[in-house]
Amino acid sequence: MKLKRKNKIAIFVDAGNLWSSYKKIGRKMDMNKLVAYMEERYSGSIFKVFYYVAYPTKGTRPQETIKGIHSYLTFLKKGLGFEVVKKPLKRIFLKDADDNIIINSKNGEPEVQEKGNLDVEFAIDAVRYSSAYNTAIFLTGDSDFLPLVSFLRNQKNPKKVFVFSTEGCISHELKTGGDGYVDLKQCSELFLSELERKK
Repeated sequence: MKLKRKNKIAIFVDAGNLWSSYKKIGRKMDMNKLVAYMEERYSGSIFKVFYYVAYPTKGTRPQETIKGIHSYLTFLKKGLGFEVVKKPLKRIFLKDADDNIIINSKNGEPEVQEKGNLDVEFAIDAVRYSSAYNTAIFLTGDSDFLPLVSFLRNQKNPKKVFVFSTEGCISHELKTGGDGYVDLKQCSELFLSELERKK
């Protein structure tokens, strides 16, 4: 009979920051391999994988692109058992110093900035489920998570927190604030052969 590994691992994926790493590396991660890789590397079993993503709304991308994104998120949830936490990207009209909406001179359309932040959801889940795991894996480089890392490491039952990201996508504070930092470029076995172009 195979003994259960005592080290329980929770993986928290910041999809927006991870995509920035993909662009640096030039390849996309094969999520099929993520669980086995982390279980082997940290000699434990996965409690849960959380995947935080802000997605584009209908009409802001080609229909095929929107459909592809939702199909991928369904695969992560139903195919791999990830806890997918998502919300739509907010579209903010850019304005000039006189508070007028800026119009693109080439296409006549308003200039828009898209924002999608799930830092709060990420932090709440990391704390809410902290009694269920011993080791946290953060796939992000956002310095906003440094207080969360400190909190998890200084609880009555302290957690180990390891951060995975890429140079140019991670803050110095987060890189040095946990129990270890791993550059995703060193994890070649986790990646597909090439990066699909983001539409």
